[in-house]
Amino acid sequence: MSYKIVADSCCEFPAEYEKDPHYERVPLGLEVEDELIMDDENFDQAYFLKKVAMSQKCPKSFCPSPEKFMEAYRTEAENVFVFTLSSKLSGSYNSAELGKKLYHERYGEKNIFVCDSESASCGETQLSMLAASWSEQGLAFDEICGRLSDFRDHMNTYFVLDNLETLRKNGRLSGVKALVASTLSIKPVMGATKGEIIQLGQSVGIKKALAKMAETVAKEAVNPQEKTLMITHCNCPQRAESVKKMILEKIQCRDVLIMDTKGVSSMYANDGGVIVTL
Repeated sequence: MSYKIVADSCCEFPAEYEKDPHYERVPLGLEVEDELIMDDENFDQAYFLKKVAMSQKCPKSFCPSPEKFMEAYRTEAENVFVFTLSSKLSGSYNSAELGKKLYHERYGEKNIFVCDSESASCGETQLSMLAASWSEQGLAFDEICGRLSDFRDHMNTYFVLDNLETLRKNGRLSGVKALVASTLSIKPVMGATKGEIIQLGQSVGIKKALAKMAETVAKEAVNPQEKTLMITHCNCPQRAESVKKMILEKIQCRDVLIMDTKGVSSMYANDGGVIVTL
């Protein structure tokens, strides 16, 4: 059956997918110093990071309207799979669900599955690419939905950031009860449980924190040979390659995908952040 993948713009797609009609990103808005920047195909990461670094204000994001999602669902494809960043971090999931209701009210029935990724960035990418793969294999809509939910429930997300201030100031660290990062040299290794950010550990210095993250990824991996290791980085490709090397020294994966962050992921990860999903 024909399909379409819709994701909010916290999702990174490989460059070759950007022009593929099967995929559409619904942009969030970003605000820095009263300037509204859309997280769309015109997003300029270098300009955005420079503006954030120069600003005294914390950047903010705005989720897409339900109408924007509804319009993305208007397609001749029989099945539509929708992926959003964690509902614990954004209102994007609720907006996507409202967009589904609006679509049914205005245009009638269609197979639309809205999935809270309980992750972000490459976590959404994992689910998007699986939905596409299973669709290409001819699996039924309901079976794909069940498989996606199961994969989501067992997917692990990890990240190490040079700067946690955007997450902290936007209230996204409420699940972290004791963040011991009193000095700039202490770098926490973070993860997620049911979409809520948690601290997994910490190390002195970014290199040791990345190594600790890689060790944790390998230790917690289940059947990694059947999965794609996905790494997104914010303006630090060498760090991403280093993390890839450290993980693959410990486990084998079916494939590896490294991507640079788009707007929303860049805002939260900040310059130098690395995110991993498996």
